[in-house]
Amino acid sequence: MRASLTACFLACLAIPAHALPPPCSWGQVFEDRNGNGVRDNGEPGLPGVKVSNGIDIATSNAQGEYTLDYVDGRTVFVIKPPGYDLAVRRDGLPARWRNLQYHTAPALKYGGIPQRQPDCTHFALRPKPAVHGDLDVLLFADSQTSSVKDVDYYWRDIVQPLVGKHGAALGLTLGDVTNDDLSLYPEILRTTMSLQVPWLFIPGNHDLDFDATSDEESLRTFRHHLGPDTFAWEEEAATFIGLDDVIYQPGQSPAYFGGLREDQFAFLQAYLPTVRKDRLLVIGVHIPFYEPGARGFHAADRERLFAMLKDFPHLLLLSGHTHTQRHWYHDASTGWHGLQPLHEYNVGAACGAYWSGVKDAEGIPDTTMADGTPNGYARLRVRAGGDYALSWHSARSENDRGIGLHAPRVLRKGAYPAWGVFANVYIGDAGTRVEYRVDEGAWKPMKRVEQPDPRLLVENMRDDTADALRGYDRSPEAEASQHLWRGALPTDLDVGEHAVEVRVFDRWRGEQSAKTSYRLQIAEP
Repeated sequence: MRASLTACFLACLAIPAHALPPPCSWGQVFEDRNGNGVRDNGEPGLPGVKVSNGIDIATSNAQGEYTLDYVDGRTVFVIKPPGYDLAVRRDGLPARWRNLQYHTAPALKYGGIPQRQPDCTHFALRPKPAVHGDLDVLLFADSQTSSVKDVDYYWRDIVQPLVGKHGAALGLTLGDVTNDDLSLYPEILRTTMSLQVPWLFIPGNHDLDFDATSDEESLRTFRHHLGPDTFAWEEEAATFIGLDDVIYQPGQSPAYFGGLREDQFAFLQAYLPTVRKDRLLVIGVHIPFYEPGARGFHAADRERLFAMLKDFPHLLLLSGHTHTQRHWYHDASTGWHGLQPLHEYNVGAACGAYWSGVKDAEGIPDTTMADGTPNGYARLRVRAGGDYALSWHSARSENDRGIGLHAPRVLRKGAYPAWGVFANVYIGDAGTRVEYRVDEGAWKPMKRVEQPDPRLLVENMRDDTADALRGYDRSPEAEASQHLWRGALPTDLDVGEHAVEVRVFDRWRGEQSAKTSYRLQIAEP
């Protein structure tokens, strides 16, 4: 290390005072024993730590030194190894990256990456206590704030109820941090970091510098505020890879599509052989891998990625973007040729339906998503050996069972039983077992149906028949839900009120239940 420092010093002496020194292509990874983010006397270098520029990967030597070719405009980041925490930046984010900008950068509306002195990049890691039990991760998607008012909704609806209570060790946002107004990054970052947990951000199609002239330049403001658009992060129970999968096409239609760049494939080619296969590998993106159409994910890129992943026995894909929620199981039809179907969890939006709908007593919009899922966040719990559990948590929910019920209030006694109770199981899929009973009678299976949630249809009708706007924006038009079940309600019971109970056998949370009721009455002819 001393020899490298001496060489750098001598090189700098030979440079005229008016000129910038040449870019630095080396750095140090060290054990930050006192947590001040600076390498002090007695703090050793850490060998075997991986550092990347998003294409190449270098590994620190016995002295903690690494070397990477300097590429102007790229981002250098450390791949945090298990058993360590990173120093914390002033904005609360982990100090895991640095943007390289030696020459004048493109002028962008929201700032992009500022020019900087090309000094060396060092990373401070400090040992953390061994973790016993599951790794708990908060998953946010599509906070999608358009204004300071929206950031306030995000704070009061999603973040504030979790402050000091969540117990998570990591957080991940799956894109569309803002809704095109990148000036909101500092405010939403301050809000998110009040959770006081290391947070990783993946970009979405609303996080682009739309005045950039190429895809390559379109995430400069994102990278300046929130970190690299390609990254990896390692915990003892899981490895996380985040990938920008929005390919920007300025001046074209569509303006973007889902896919991966050649530099990302180069990074994966270099990194994946180093990843342990006895832990869960999580791949996070914004645009779902299964989404079809001109703006969907390109099949050739998906198949190429899946070929690189096929030998990993413990895999989970995470995506956002749709403002609905569902599970997808990839097989040969989508290019997956592993031994088991590959699970993709498309996470519902923190902003729900773009902060739309009628406001409640606290002034926060209802913002239920088009498939009937309330806005909120997900949790991922990872166990040793690659097993994991997922759950969905509705924003500020007093009843966090993950089930929404809809039933008619009143039916005619003796009528043909053509009406039913509907259960929207927000985290459910085709294999979820859902049952119901009336007045504590025998349990009966409910039938999974792909149709709009009646609760949202009611809101659509109220919006349609209202004489004035009921909210800043009306609720979204209801669309077929992938996690809705129906059970017929009997009409041959006594006149009066009847209790309906629904139970769900959640493979991750165990049995959950919810209750509602309906009334039978005699109709006059």
